[in-house]
Amino acid sequence: MQDILNTAKGWLTDFFDTDVKTEVQKLIDTDPDELKDRFYKNMAFGTGGMRGMMGVGTNRINKYTLGKSTQGLSNYLKKSYANEEIKVVIAYDCRHNSDTLARTVAEVLSANGIKVFLFSELRTTPELSFAVRHLNCHAGIVLTASHNPPEYNGYKVYWTDGGQIVPPQDGEIIAEIDALSFEDINFSSDESLIELIDKEVDEAFFTQSVENGSFNAAGKDDFKIVFTSLHGTSITAIPEVLKRAGYKNVTIIEEQAKPDGAFPTVVSPNPEESEALSMAIVKAEEIGADMVVGTDPDSDRLGIAVRNLEGKMEIVNGNQAMVLMTKFLLEKQKEEGFKGNEFIATTIVSTPMMESMAKAYGVEFKTALTGFKWIGKMIKDFPESTFVGGGEESFGYMVGDFVRDKDAVTSTLLACEIAAQAKANGSSFYKDLIDCYVNYGFYKEHLVSLTKKGISGAEEIKQMLIDFKENPVKSVAGSKVKWIEDYNTSISTNVITGEEKAIDIPKSNVLIYETEDGTRVAARPSGTEPKVKFYISTNTTLASAADFTIVNANLDAKIATILKELQLS
Repeated sequence: MQDILNTAKGWLTDFFDTDVKTEVQKLIDTDPDELKDRFYKNMAFGTGGMRGMMGVGTNRINKYTLGKSTQGLSNYLKKSYANEEIKVVIAYDCRHNSDTLARTVAEVLSANGIKVFLFSELRTTPELSFAVRHLNCHAGIVLTASHNPPEYNGYKVYWTDGGQIVPPQDGEIIAEIDALSFEDINFSSDESLIELIDKEVDEAFFTQSVENGSFNAAGKDDFKIVFTSLHGTSITAIPEVLKRAGYKNVTIIEEQAKPDGAFPTVVSPNPEESEALSMAIVKAEEIGADMVVGTDPDSDRLGIAVRNLEGKMEIVNGNQAMVLMTKFLLEKQKEEGFKGNEFIATTIVSTPMMESMAKAYGVEFKTALTGFKWIGKMIKDFPESTFVGGGEESFGYMVGDFVRDKDAVTSTLLACEIAAQAKANGSSFYKDLIDCYVNYGFYKEHLVSLTKKGISGAEEIKQMLIDFKENPVKSVAGSKVKWIEDYNTSISTNVITGEEKAIDIPKSNVLIYETEDGTRVAARPSGTEPKVKFYISTNTTLASAADFTIVNANLDAKIATILKELQLS
């Protein structure tokens, strides 16, 4: 505790603002538990950036922790591009303090002689990714905590290709940051180097989004959409993109249209949570809409609800949306003619159905660690290949490579194109998904996410994963475990034969069990939230669409059995 107290007292010097010093002294005097949580560690700049609760302290998002990271990034950029005019573009979302923190970041960059393009108002993360290359910048930064609760904020860094930073840049930037003290931050801004941007970049982004996401679908005049931005940034882009693509029947949930970092109408602004789309689904049932789309605060994730076989609105999960969007893109590519260099991509905890579909179309399938930065890295690492599309189970998708991060703007348009065309063909988004199950195998996934907050929570998560590894699962729902994939050791072991294979993916704290019947159970800690996640995937064949209801119920029952066996229900 003495080390924590000494660290906190370091924030009482004249370098820090008066209100900061006052709050720190109050914590020292009256609240040792809160003091410990705020100062027991540094807010880590991870391999993509930072995310955490806002407030005073080394373990919080504030002008000093972000300032230090920005100073380290500035130092790295100046070393990397010593003889160039360095340019960085900055965007921010709807969260509390995002605008003022973005201004602070811009001021630190400018104080270091770096040209800054700062969006004049909130903008989506995919537009920031697009803007890096559009403006020929060396890096990009977005102030966002994605779908985290209102008390969070964050800071993601993008490199020259428009993708999030990856090795070796991430480690080298972290080393620069770790070498600094707070007093090394240069806050003396050069306003002549800060340029506000908006409409010109908007126009270019909207044009590219429509170009990449629109396929001249039939039936647009007869297709009704309910859209909610969940108080986030997508209100600045999605209505306009849909309008330009020819969609006229778009109902916006006005109660959720105004950007608001408190997210007053939802428990969580996360489209992965069914409650987040509840208001939009009610409206869709009321007006007879065909589709509901909702996006998270920075508009990189999208949730979709469509009418099921009974005509009721049903949310499709990220795996289901990814499969159907990829199938549609592959079919369009097939119509144009495959060149032989196409690939699709997903992550190690997403549905194996993506690989099955890749084989059916004869295109390459690539898999990566969780996080879209790894999919972006594939595009950079294989410039001779053509990225068709890809996503991850956590409701993120990317159409082509004009954006190098998950993009709910263009993906929303693509989802509407698929559904409008399906309706015009006498089918539906849901029925087309069932056809995929018939053609490529019926894969069904389930996610269990357990929140464990604070110091004790972090230790609990660590121990849960240790237990999961040291007490290996022998069978799952009656099927023997065949493979254990340990991404910490980069070794995949066949526990039946003893065969070992190297895993050619960067190390990560992920463990996956795969059984003889193809059932998979994966465990990993969240990289952005105090959570541990368990991913379950099971599969079977579907002889015909007529068998869907009963086979779907059987898979649900199997998942329930797995949850009970693993004590996750």
